[in-house]
Amino acid sequence: MKKHLYFTFIVLFALTSCNTNNKQNDMLTEPQQVTKKHTLEGVWEIDSYINYRGDGTVDTIKSSNEIKQRKMFSKTKVMWSKLRTWDSLDWFGVGDYTFKDGILTEKLDYGSKPLNKRLKISNKWDFNIIISKDKFTQIEVDSLGNYIYAENYIRVD
Repeated sequence: MKKHLYFTFIVLFALTSCNTNNKQNDMLTEPQQVTKKHTLEGVWEIDSYINYRGDGTVDTIKSSNEIKQRKMFSKTKVMWSKLRTWDSLDWFGVGDYTFKDGILTEKLDYGSKPLNKRLKISNKWDFNIIISKDKFTQIEVDSLGNYIYAENYIRVD
């Protein structure tokens, strides 16, 4: 697990040390600094998903016509929907959120039938978040602080 953290640190350091004019560098600034500058309010569309493997490698899945997801944030409410054309299940969720000190917390009230089953177990999700004006990444972290999964979004409205 330490190897994964070192790898992540090295990748982040290398990306932030390179081209300072690169717009992606906005995504790599300290979350505490950017939370004061940028807001989640608006409509966001998923650009890609990232699965982190235990060996330090990652799998990136780009969105497509077969995989779509949008999130909408007001001042305190969140709503998201997901389309997977090969899946007969509808996926959506509605609830409240907070965004503070680099942490996005979603507390969902209800959703689609498959989500409502999951809500019986837990209705709260915490994510590390990295945000710039028109992009954000929410990262699921395990109890040891290792990255598990991430979703990269772009602002569409």
